[in-house]
Amino acid sequence: MSNDCIFCKIINGDFGTEFVYENEHLVVFKDINPKAPVHLLVVPRVHVASLNELEDKNLMGELLMGVKEVAKRTGLKSYRTQINTGKEAGQEVFHLHIHVMGKQTSV
Repeated sequence: MSNDCIFCKIINGDFGTEFVYENEHLVVFKDINPKAPVHLLVVPRVHVASLNELEDKNLMGELLMGVKEVAKRTGLKSYRTQINTGKEAGQEVFHLHIHVMGKQTSV
């Protein structure tokens, strides 16, 4: 955990953020500035600054399985995933996260 990382604070419960889904490896919550009707963030519980720093292959798999699970649970049949890596690519929070965006078709 990084003391100054907003996502670490969210994971720690400092803001009372509601998780759409969580397991031992990750949490999923709504983006505060949604770019789609459904816009979720899949975030590992361990602090990893970006995809460039992610070395754990098991965690890579857990994150993608988390995307698949949350899409299923929220009724997303089609969706877009996005990982911004580095400031020049639009990464604003330097804690790895996967954007999941789409339109809800069922609940």
